Amino acid sequence: MDDHIRLCDDKKIVAFIADLYEKAGVDRETAELHGVGLVEASLRGVDSHGIMRTAAYFERYRKKAINVKPDIKVVAGEKAFVVMDADNASGFVASRYAMEHAIMLAREYHIAAVCVKNSNHFGAAALYAQMAVDAGMVGMASTNVRPNITAPGAKGRVVGNNPFAIGIPTYDDYPFMLDMALSVVAGGKLKMAIRKGEKIPLGWATDVEGNPTDDPKKGFDGYFLPVGGFKGLGIAYVIDMLCGVMTGGAFSDHIKSMYAEPDDPSGTCHMFIAVDCDAIIGKEELRARIAEYRQYIRSIPVVGDAPPLSFPGEIEENCKRERQKNGIPLPYSIYRELEAYAERYQIPFSIEK
Repeated sequence: MDDHIRLCDDKKIVAFIADLYEKAGVDRETAELHGVGLVEASLRGVDSHGIMRTAAYFERYRKKAINVKPDIKVVAGEKAFVVMDADNASGFVASRYAMEHAIMLAREYHIAAVCVKNSNHFGAAALYAQMAVDAGMVGMASTNVRPNITAPGAKGRVVGNNPFAIGIPTYDDYPFMLDMALSVVAGGKLKMAIRKGEKIPLGWATDVEGNPTDDPKKGFDGYFLPVGGFKGLGIAYVIDMLCGVMTGGAFSDHIKSMYAEPDDPSGTCHMFIAVDCDAIIGKEELRARIAEYRQYIRSIPVVGDAPPLSFPGEIEENCKRERQKNGIPLPYSIYRELEAYAERYQIPFSIEK
């Protein structure tokens, strides 16, 4: 094992994060929910949205940038389409509440959308799409973020890399979960590269002058590049409009950054959609048709030693199973950061596998 890596147990890390967040005034249930969200991202290999963000969220809780006792309520819309005001809640809390509400409404109306304004960073979008999948529904989750990507040929932040996830129930041991941001890579990957002291590929980001860079710090301080050029840029516009403009919430540069402005509420906005598959197709028929679709994809020839094609989310699910068994690899810098918090707040620290 790399001396700079610690293999850690997912359940022990959830318990530690919950213990830590309680020190910031967060109730146990919410603290555990937030811990599960962070660890689930790391289990799936989405380390950029996982355990490495523990300290950032803790400091925002501690500084009251996140409301630990929010009054989340519906403020607009009716029937199957409503808007909630999160009252500056944790994005993890508001998003779970909103998707639960969307699922409830979809059971009655077959399709439902719940938007959220005045929230904060919600982690990995797949967390909430999966909630709908677990209920036998198609789930979609999306969020806007502060502008951090530029347009091809531009020099400046144009729009957020506004991620979205779409999950479809397969009723089998493999998932369908598309989870992507609209920059070539998410900002957390640059943060991870900074932590590891690694370079990034050219084409991920530019520096503040708009020049391509392989330095993750210059890229993080500069501008991310949109996936698919203007096509990805256009989708990012759509998500910002649906989540922020249409709901009366924050959009574009009205949103604040959890890193650049850690003491302030972000004002982030989200949208969650749940679709009741049972309204149009039975479970067994859907299972069979999805299995046929997957088999078709896997039958496509590949070049050389490339693995067979797979559904979005299959790689992440396999990663989750492996990490649950063998441990989540944490860079020593992150492990030591958590250990330092344990020492400062006198919390038992035993997270290794």
